[in-house]
Amino acid sequence: MRTTTERQSLWLAGSEPGVDYPALAGEVRADVAVVGAGITGLTTALLLKRAGLDVAVVEAGRVGSGASGNNTAKVSALQATVYSELVDRHGPAAAAGYAEANLAGVQTLAGVVKQESIDCDLRSRPAVTYAIEEAERAAVAKEFEAAKQAGLRVELDPGGSGLPFPTYGSVLLADQLSLHPVRYLRGLAAAVHGDGSRVFEDSRVLEVRTGAAPSVRTARGTVRAGRIVIATHAPILDRGLYFAQLEPVRSYCVAARLRSGEPPAELAINAGDPVRSIASCGDALIVSGEGHPTGERGVDARRYLTLESFARKHWDVAEITHRWSAQDLYAYDGLPMIGPYQPGSRTLFVATGYRKWGLATGTAAALLLTDILTGQSNPWAELFTPHRFSLRSLPRLARLNGKVAVDLVGDRLRPAEVSDPADVPRGEARVLRDGLGQTGVYRDDQGGLHAVSMRCTHLGCLLRFNGAESSWDCPCHGSRFDVDGAVLEGPATRPLQRKKLDG
Repeated sequence: MRTTTERQSLWLAGSEPGVDYPALAGEVRADVAVVGAGITGLTTALLLKRAGLDVAVVEAGRVGSGASGNNTAKVSALQATVYSELVDRHGPAAAAGYAEANLAGVQTLAGVVKQESIDCDLRSRPAVTYAIEEAERAAVAKEFEAAKQAGLRVELDPGGSGLPFPTYGSVLLADQLSLHPVRYLRGLAAAVHGDGSRVFEDSRVLEVRTGAAPSVRTARGTVRAGRIVIATHAPILDRGLYFAQLEPVRSYCVAARLRSGEPPAELAINAGDPVRSIASCGDALIVSGEGHPTGERGVDARRYLTLESFARKHWDVAEITHRWSAQDLYAYDGLPMIGPYQPGSRTLFVATGYRKWGLATGTAAALLLTDILTGQSNPWAELFTPHRFSLRSLPRLARLNGKVAVDLVGDRLRPAEVSDPADVPRGEARVLRDGLGQTGVYRDDQGGLHAVSMRCTHLGCLLRFNGAESSWDCPCHGSRFDVDGAVLEGPATRPLQRKKLDG
């Protein structure tokens, strides 16, 4: 058996390079500037272009290189146990609105693939929420009732599912979708670019101005637009305090080539913890789970090894071909946040908080944003407004920000882990005291040292090392940096300060 150490998603590693779009340079004018070339940004841009507007999409990296290219490729309105949770928190009407939006997201995505002739291996699949142990049976039954009440045409199988291990009941929703997300996103970008609309890559946004002359500024250029959409997964502007309302969570994925047999056709996920999410791409099996709050202590390669063990236990695995991880954002009250960035704003808009289901929910967000920006009414606008108030969810919001306060203060009191960089083992990182501050030191497999400030460039929280991904992660608001300080995830937009080591 051979296991690779590929640190890239199946979608990014296994696809052709794609079109290179230019970096933003000089001054560009557009009706709408969209920041972020993921599922929400590109779908919004395409729908606005179809409505007759000129759009400029500005992406920090490459098209699809963020969360949208690091998922499990499930496009589904059935999403684990989300409906029973929404009924408990917000009531049946909210759950029904969420179901309607996500069904529209699934249908719209399928329609775009057909209309734009995008070659992305789109396939119809049943989505399944299953009980992996007896203790989850009640949650499955509850989800069936909640999803049915919300308007989904779900079926309940008390005996289980088509998975190759015993289960204790499952909820099934037919006619959901799987696809190659990166090929889909590149198809979206190709449809957006041209006829007055443009896509820019390698153009990290450093400043957004609203008021009388809205604009988006990068290191080399500026887009002047009447309206601006922030579709960066984690909102990069602090003015709406979204970082205080969102919980960032990381999850891990492995892809496997099977020696015999076939991966299941279902888009499956169990109803409890630990999560075991199962999907496929062609003849590749995908298993994901092992999630944790971003910046949690003690994260290492065991996250992947646990998923690999699960795959080998239940399938005839020849080799693990890919490993990757993704970051997801949960709003404090469980609903996505889509609409004006601040109350009353007519120039700045946002979409975030998809809680792991961004392919469907992000497409629905694009539908809602397009209606708002073109002056149309939308039935989900009030439900998903970022400025709603949920009294029942206030304790969760308080706990979320209480944890941030503890992390912000407590990490400054932690002792240094080494006093000499020579004591840092290969492939690992340690904290080195640097006067009144702290330096993060990583030694790569070749013995080279990489030293950066431990202070997050967002709001100054101290970072923690993620040994599974070799990254410095912020426990406060989810920003992530590579070992040389480059930004991997927002809300941070500025790199870490690199440090020189003595000797």
